[in-house]
Amino acid sequence: MKRNDAEEWVASHLQFQIRTFWLGLLGGVLFTAIWHLLGWIGLPAVAPWALGYLYFTACLIWMVGRCGVGITRLTNNRPVANPRSLAFGGARVTLADR
Repeated sequence: MKRNDAEEWVASHLQFQIRTFWLGLLGGVLFTAIWHLLGWIGLPAVAPWALGYLYFTACLIWMVGRCGVGITRLTNNRPVANPRSLAFGGARVTLADR
């Protein structure tokens, strides 16, 4: 509600958070439908469950990555470079120390 009144760098964080929520919800609904479809067509029970665990792990990595980028930029008073991104807001994410 206050996104239009916020400073530009804060508004980018709000948009990033809102987009994270809606993309996560959409992905969850779509995957649930696919998961039920796989069970309905008669695949062995292990196939939908294995796919579910892989999907859950990928979503967890995606969510932690987006939250990490957002928190890091927020504590440094920097905007999210691309808040409409599907990945990590335009940040370059690596596992290496600098």
